[in-house]
Amino acid sequence: MELNRAVYVISVAAELAGVHPQTLRIYERKGLLDPARTIGGSRRYSERDIERLRRINDLTAAGLNLAGVKQVMELEDELARLRSELESTQAEARLLIEKVHRHYRRDLVPLNQSPARYVPPRRS
Repeated sequence: MELNRAVYVISVAAELAGVHPQTLRIYERKGLLDPARTIGGSRRYSERDIERLRRINDLTAAGLNLAGVKQVMELEDELARLRSELESTQAEARLLIEKVHRHYRRDLVPLNQSPARYVPPRRS
């Protein structure tokens, strides 16, 4: 199943995450969740939302309040974004390095094809 596909109604999402449906509404008001909405306005939760709910549960069980949970999750989201950006930049750098090496290989003349010839100095 696609992680971002919002298919679960609030009661099912709450059951999968092990919380009361009202808890999901509170998390949404606090900015911890942003479920998809149907045309009629009903909330729909994705597998990624369920994972996020489980992460919220883990953090609150560790003693964080919801403001702390929100801050941790924002930092985790930023870290994931930066890691993705780093991977992209590294891939781009590898391509540029390979391009430079191709140019070197093209521009260098092999020793056996060199028009110049080394003549050692004569000893007198």
